[in-house]
Amino acid sequence: MERDIPTITTSRLTLRPFTEDDVEPLYRVLGQKDILRYFPNPNPLSRERVERLIAKQLQHWDEHGYGWWAIEPRSKPELIGWGGLQYLPETDETEVAYLLSQAFHSNGLGTELAQASLKFGFDHFADLHNIIAIVHPENIASQRVALKAGLAFVERTNYFGMDCYRYIIERSDFNG
Repeated sequence: MERDIPTITTSRLTLRPFTEDDVEPLYRVLGQKDILRYFPNPNPLSRERVERLIAKQLQHWDEHGYGWWAIEPRSKPELIGWGGLQYLPETDETEVAYLLSQAFHSNGLGTELAQASLKFGFDHFADLHNIIAIVHPENIASQRVALKAGLAFVERTNYFGMDCYRYIIERSDFNG
């Protein structure tokens, strides 16, 4: 099946479609100590689960026209994480989400990735009125990314059995 997943470049990142060649590098990223500590299931993923994650994201693109991209720095093409938009059927919302290898934390790449994802969503989907972010209460860095990307804190709530903070940005408030 031919997928219509765009590749987007920012000043420092390439957001591109996942391929089967991404299983091993994504497995390594997701296997980093504590990389998933703020997720509902903090346990490292098996290679098979990484394969299924990638397949699920490609299917998500087919069904919704958006999803997660494989993320690479423009300076050195190597997979360093994932990010993009995810439809949440449980709440009928679209979430901006991101995960980068620990070596790429604290340098603004998460914000750059989130802003590119928001811009894609609002530019391509007229019926997308807002986008949310769900952040673990202890994940201060991810909270900063959400705020710097333009989302506003709404409430402390629960998603997927996990206490979290909910952020939102309305289309009318996006300056992308």
